[in-house]
This record gives sequence, C-alpha cells and structure tokens, in this order.
Amino acid sequence: MKAQRKRQAAKIRAGKKPAVALVGAGKLAGFLAPALAQAGYRITEIVARARTGSMKRAQALARRVGARAVTINRAALDAEVLWFAVSDGEIRQAAESLARTAKALGPKSFRARFVFHSSGALGSGELASLRNLGASVASAHPLMTFVQRSRPSLAGVPFAVDGDAAAIRVARAMVRDLQANSFVLPVRRKAAYHAWATMTSPLLLAYLVTLEKAARAAGLAGDKARQMSLPILRQTLENYARLGPGNSFSGPFVRGDVETVAKHLALLKRDPKVRAVYATLAWMALDVLPVRSRDKLRRLLED
Repeated sequence: MKAQRKRQAAKIRAGKKPAVALVGAGKLAGFLAPALAQAGYRITEIVARARTGSMKRAQALARRVGARAVTINRAALDAEVLWFAVSDGEIRQAAESLARTAKALGPKSFRARFVFHSSGALGSGELASLRNLGASVASAHPLMTFVQRSRPSLAGVPFAVDGDAAAIRVARAMVRDLQANSFVLPVRRKAAYHAWATMTSPLLLAYLVTLEKAARAAGLAGDKARQMSLPILRQTLENYARLGPGNSFSGPFVRGDVETVAKHLALLKRDPKVRAVYATLAWMALDVLPVRSRDKLRRLLED
C-alpha cells in the first residue's frame, strides 16, 4: 500500500492529475472546486449533507464543475484525492462517517489514496479514521479569505501544509497547479499560525469597524468614513509591502507629538472600547516602530 501511494504521488508530481472529490458545499468548496477544475482536475463528487440547503448548494456546485452531488452514504468514493472543505468542528465527524460508509461497502470500496482538509488550526490527525483505511492524509490551508460575492485569485497565495509525507507531496503539487505557493507547517505551530491568520483578515475587519466608530466623533457616517479612509489605507499597505513598517510610519507618534496624542486619548474616553484599541496599538508602536518622545508617550498611556 505504501509503495502504491508513492507511485501515485510520483505520477501526480509528474503532471498526471488525479480525480478529486470534495466534502462540503460551503464558501471554500464553492471556490476550490472550480479552481481545481480550471487547473485541469476532474471533480467527481460534491459530498454534502442531506439537508435541503446543503444539497441545493452541492447540486449547484456540481453542475458548475461537471460532478455528482451526493450524500456521504451514497458517495462512490472512487476519486484518488478526497478533499474536506467543511468547518473545523465537522472534519473529524465527517471523516469518521465516511470511513464507516466505506467499511460497510467492503474493503475495496474506498479508493481515495490521498485525503486533505483545509483547517488552519487543526492538524492532519483529524483524518486518522481514513488513514486507517490506507489513505495518506494532510492538511492544506490557504491563507486567503473566502466570502460570498468575492472571487479572490489564488496566484501567489500561501498554503500551510502538514501531514504524511506522500500526501504533502501531492498537496504541494496540486497547490502549484493552482498557481499558489505552499510551505510545511509543524502541527505544534498551527494554533499560532491560525491566530496570526485570524488577525490578518477577520480581526483586521474588526479594526476597520473601529475606525468607523472613531470617525463618528468627527461627524462622519460609517459609509462615508469607509470611502474616505480607503485611499490612505491602500497607500499604507502599499508602503508596508514596498518599504517595510518603519519607513511607512507617519503621524503624531513618529513626530513625538505628545500634546496631540493626549487630545486623542481625552476625546476617546467617550468610547472606552475605541480608546482601548487606540491605546493598545500605541503601545505596540512604542515597542516596535520609530517613535520620538517615547518616555513621555509611555507615561501618557500609563495615566
């Protein structure tokens, strides 16, 4: 079995693309299945719950990629690669349910040789029930946000992978076909990686909403403030990418303008949560960015 997996992995790395079945019909599956199909992979099945909403999404996705929409107990399990695109809390349960189905159908019914999931926080061990059936397992998490009505490019997107050696090789080959990048991430570092990823997008949005709240004190409504802030936000990100954080830093802290910062903190007392965000970011600036009047600003923040 191990030798067979190695041969199959070598074929995939050589460009012979395997058939793929996806478990899940949510936002990630809705993006991943068409991306894989466009990269030349044949999608055989979209496996979903029997619930009306889940199955309708699976059927719509299956039509887009020329696949079948099935429930777990009706899955053919005939693809070489099985990719779980479900929420973290459902991965282990879905894998175990599929393993039970495969066992009930007989020892030769499960033909998937490589099984992946896309959790950023959980390791490949969530798929242990399918490893016990002879599959090589891995996780492959794209550092990208997937939401309705948005179609991000995968070009250059990093995928964090961990798992069995053969499955990692196959996952990385498939990621390359998606024009993305990959790196191996030890399981022990996944929680820290996912915390960073969460700060990169979901909590960044929380910060942007905080900006809208701060703008209200200047008499600017949320929608207007959002549009007005976009040019400076975009330029800041461009500067950060091209020049690095220190050379992109501007404003009252880089000037050491203690009086202006004091006015900010006094005004923001009206909204303690916004003030807390301001103060926390100010402390980070004092620690890692080129700030003048550092001691005076530190005392101001301590008051």
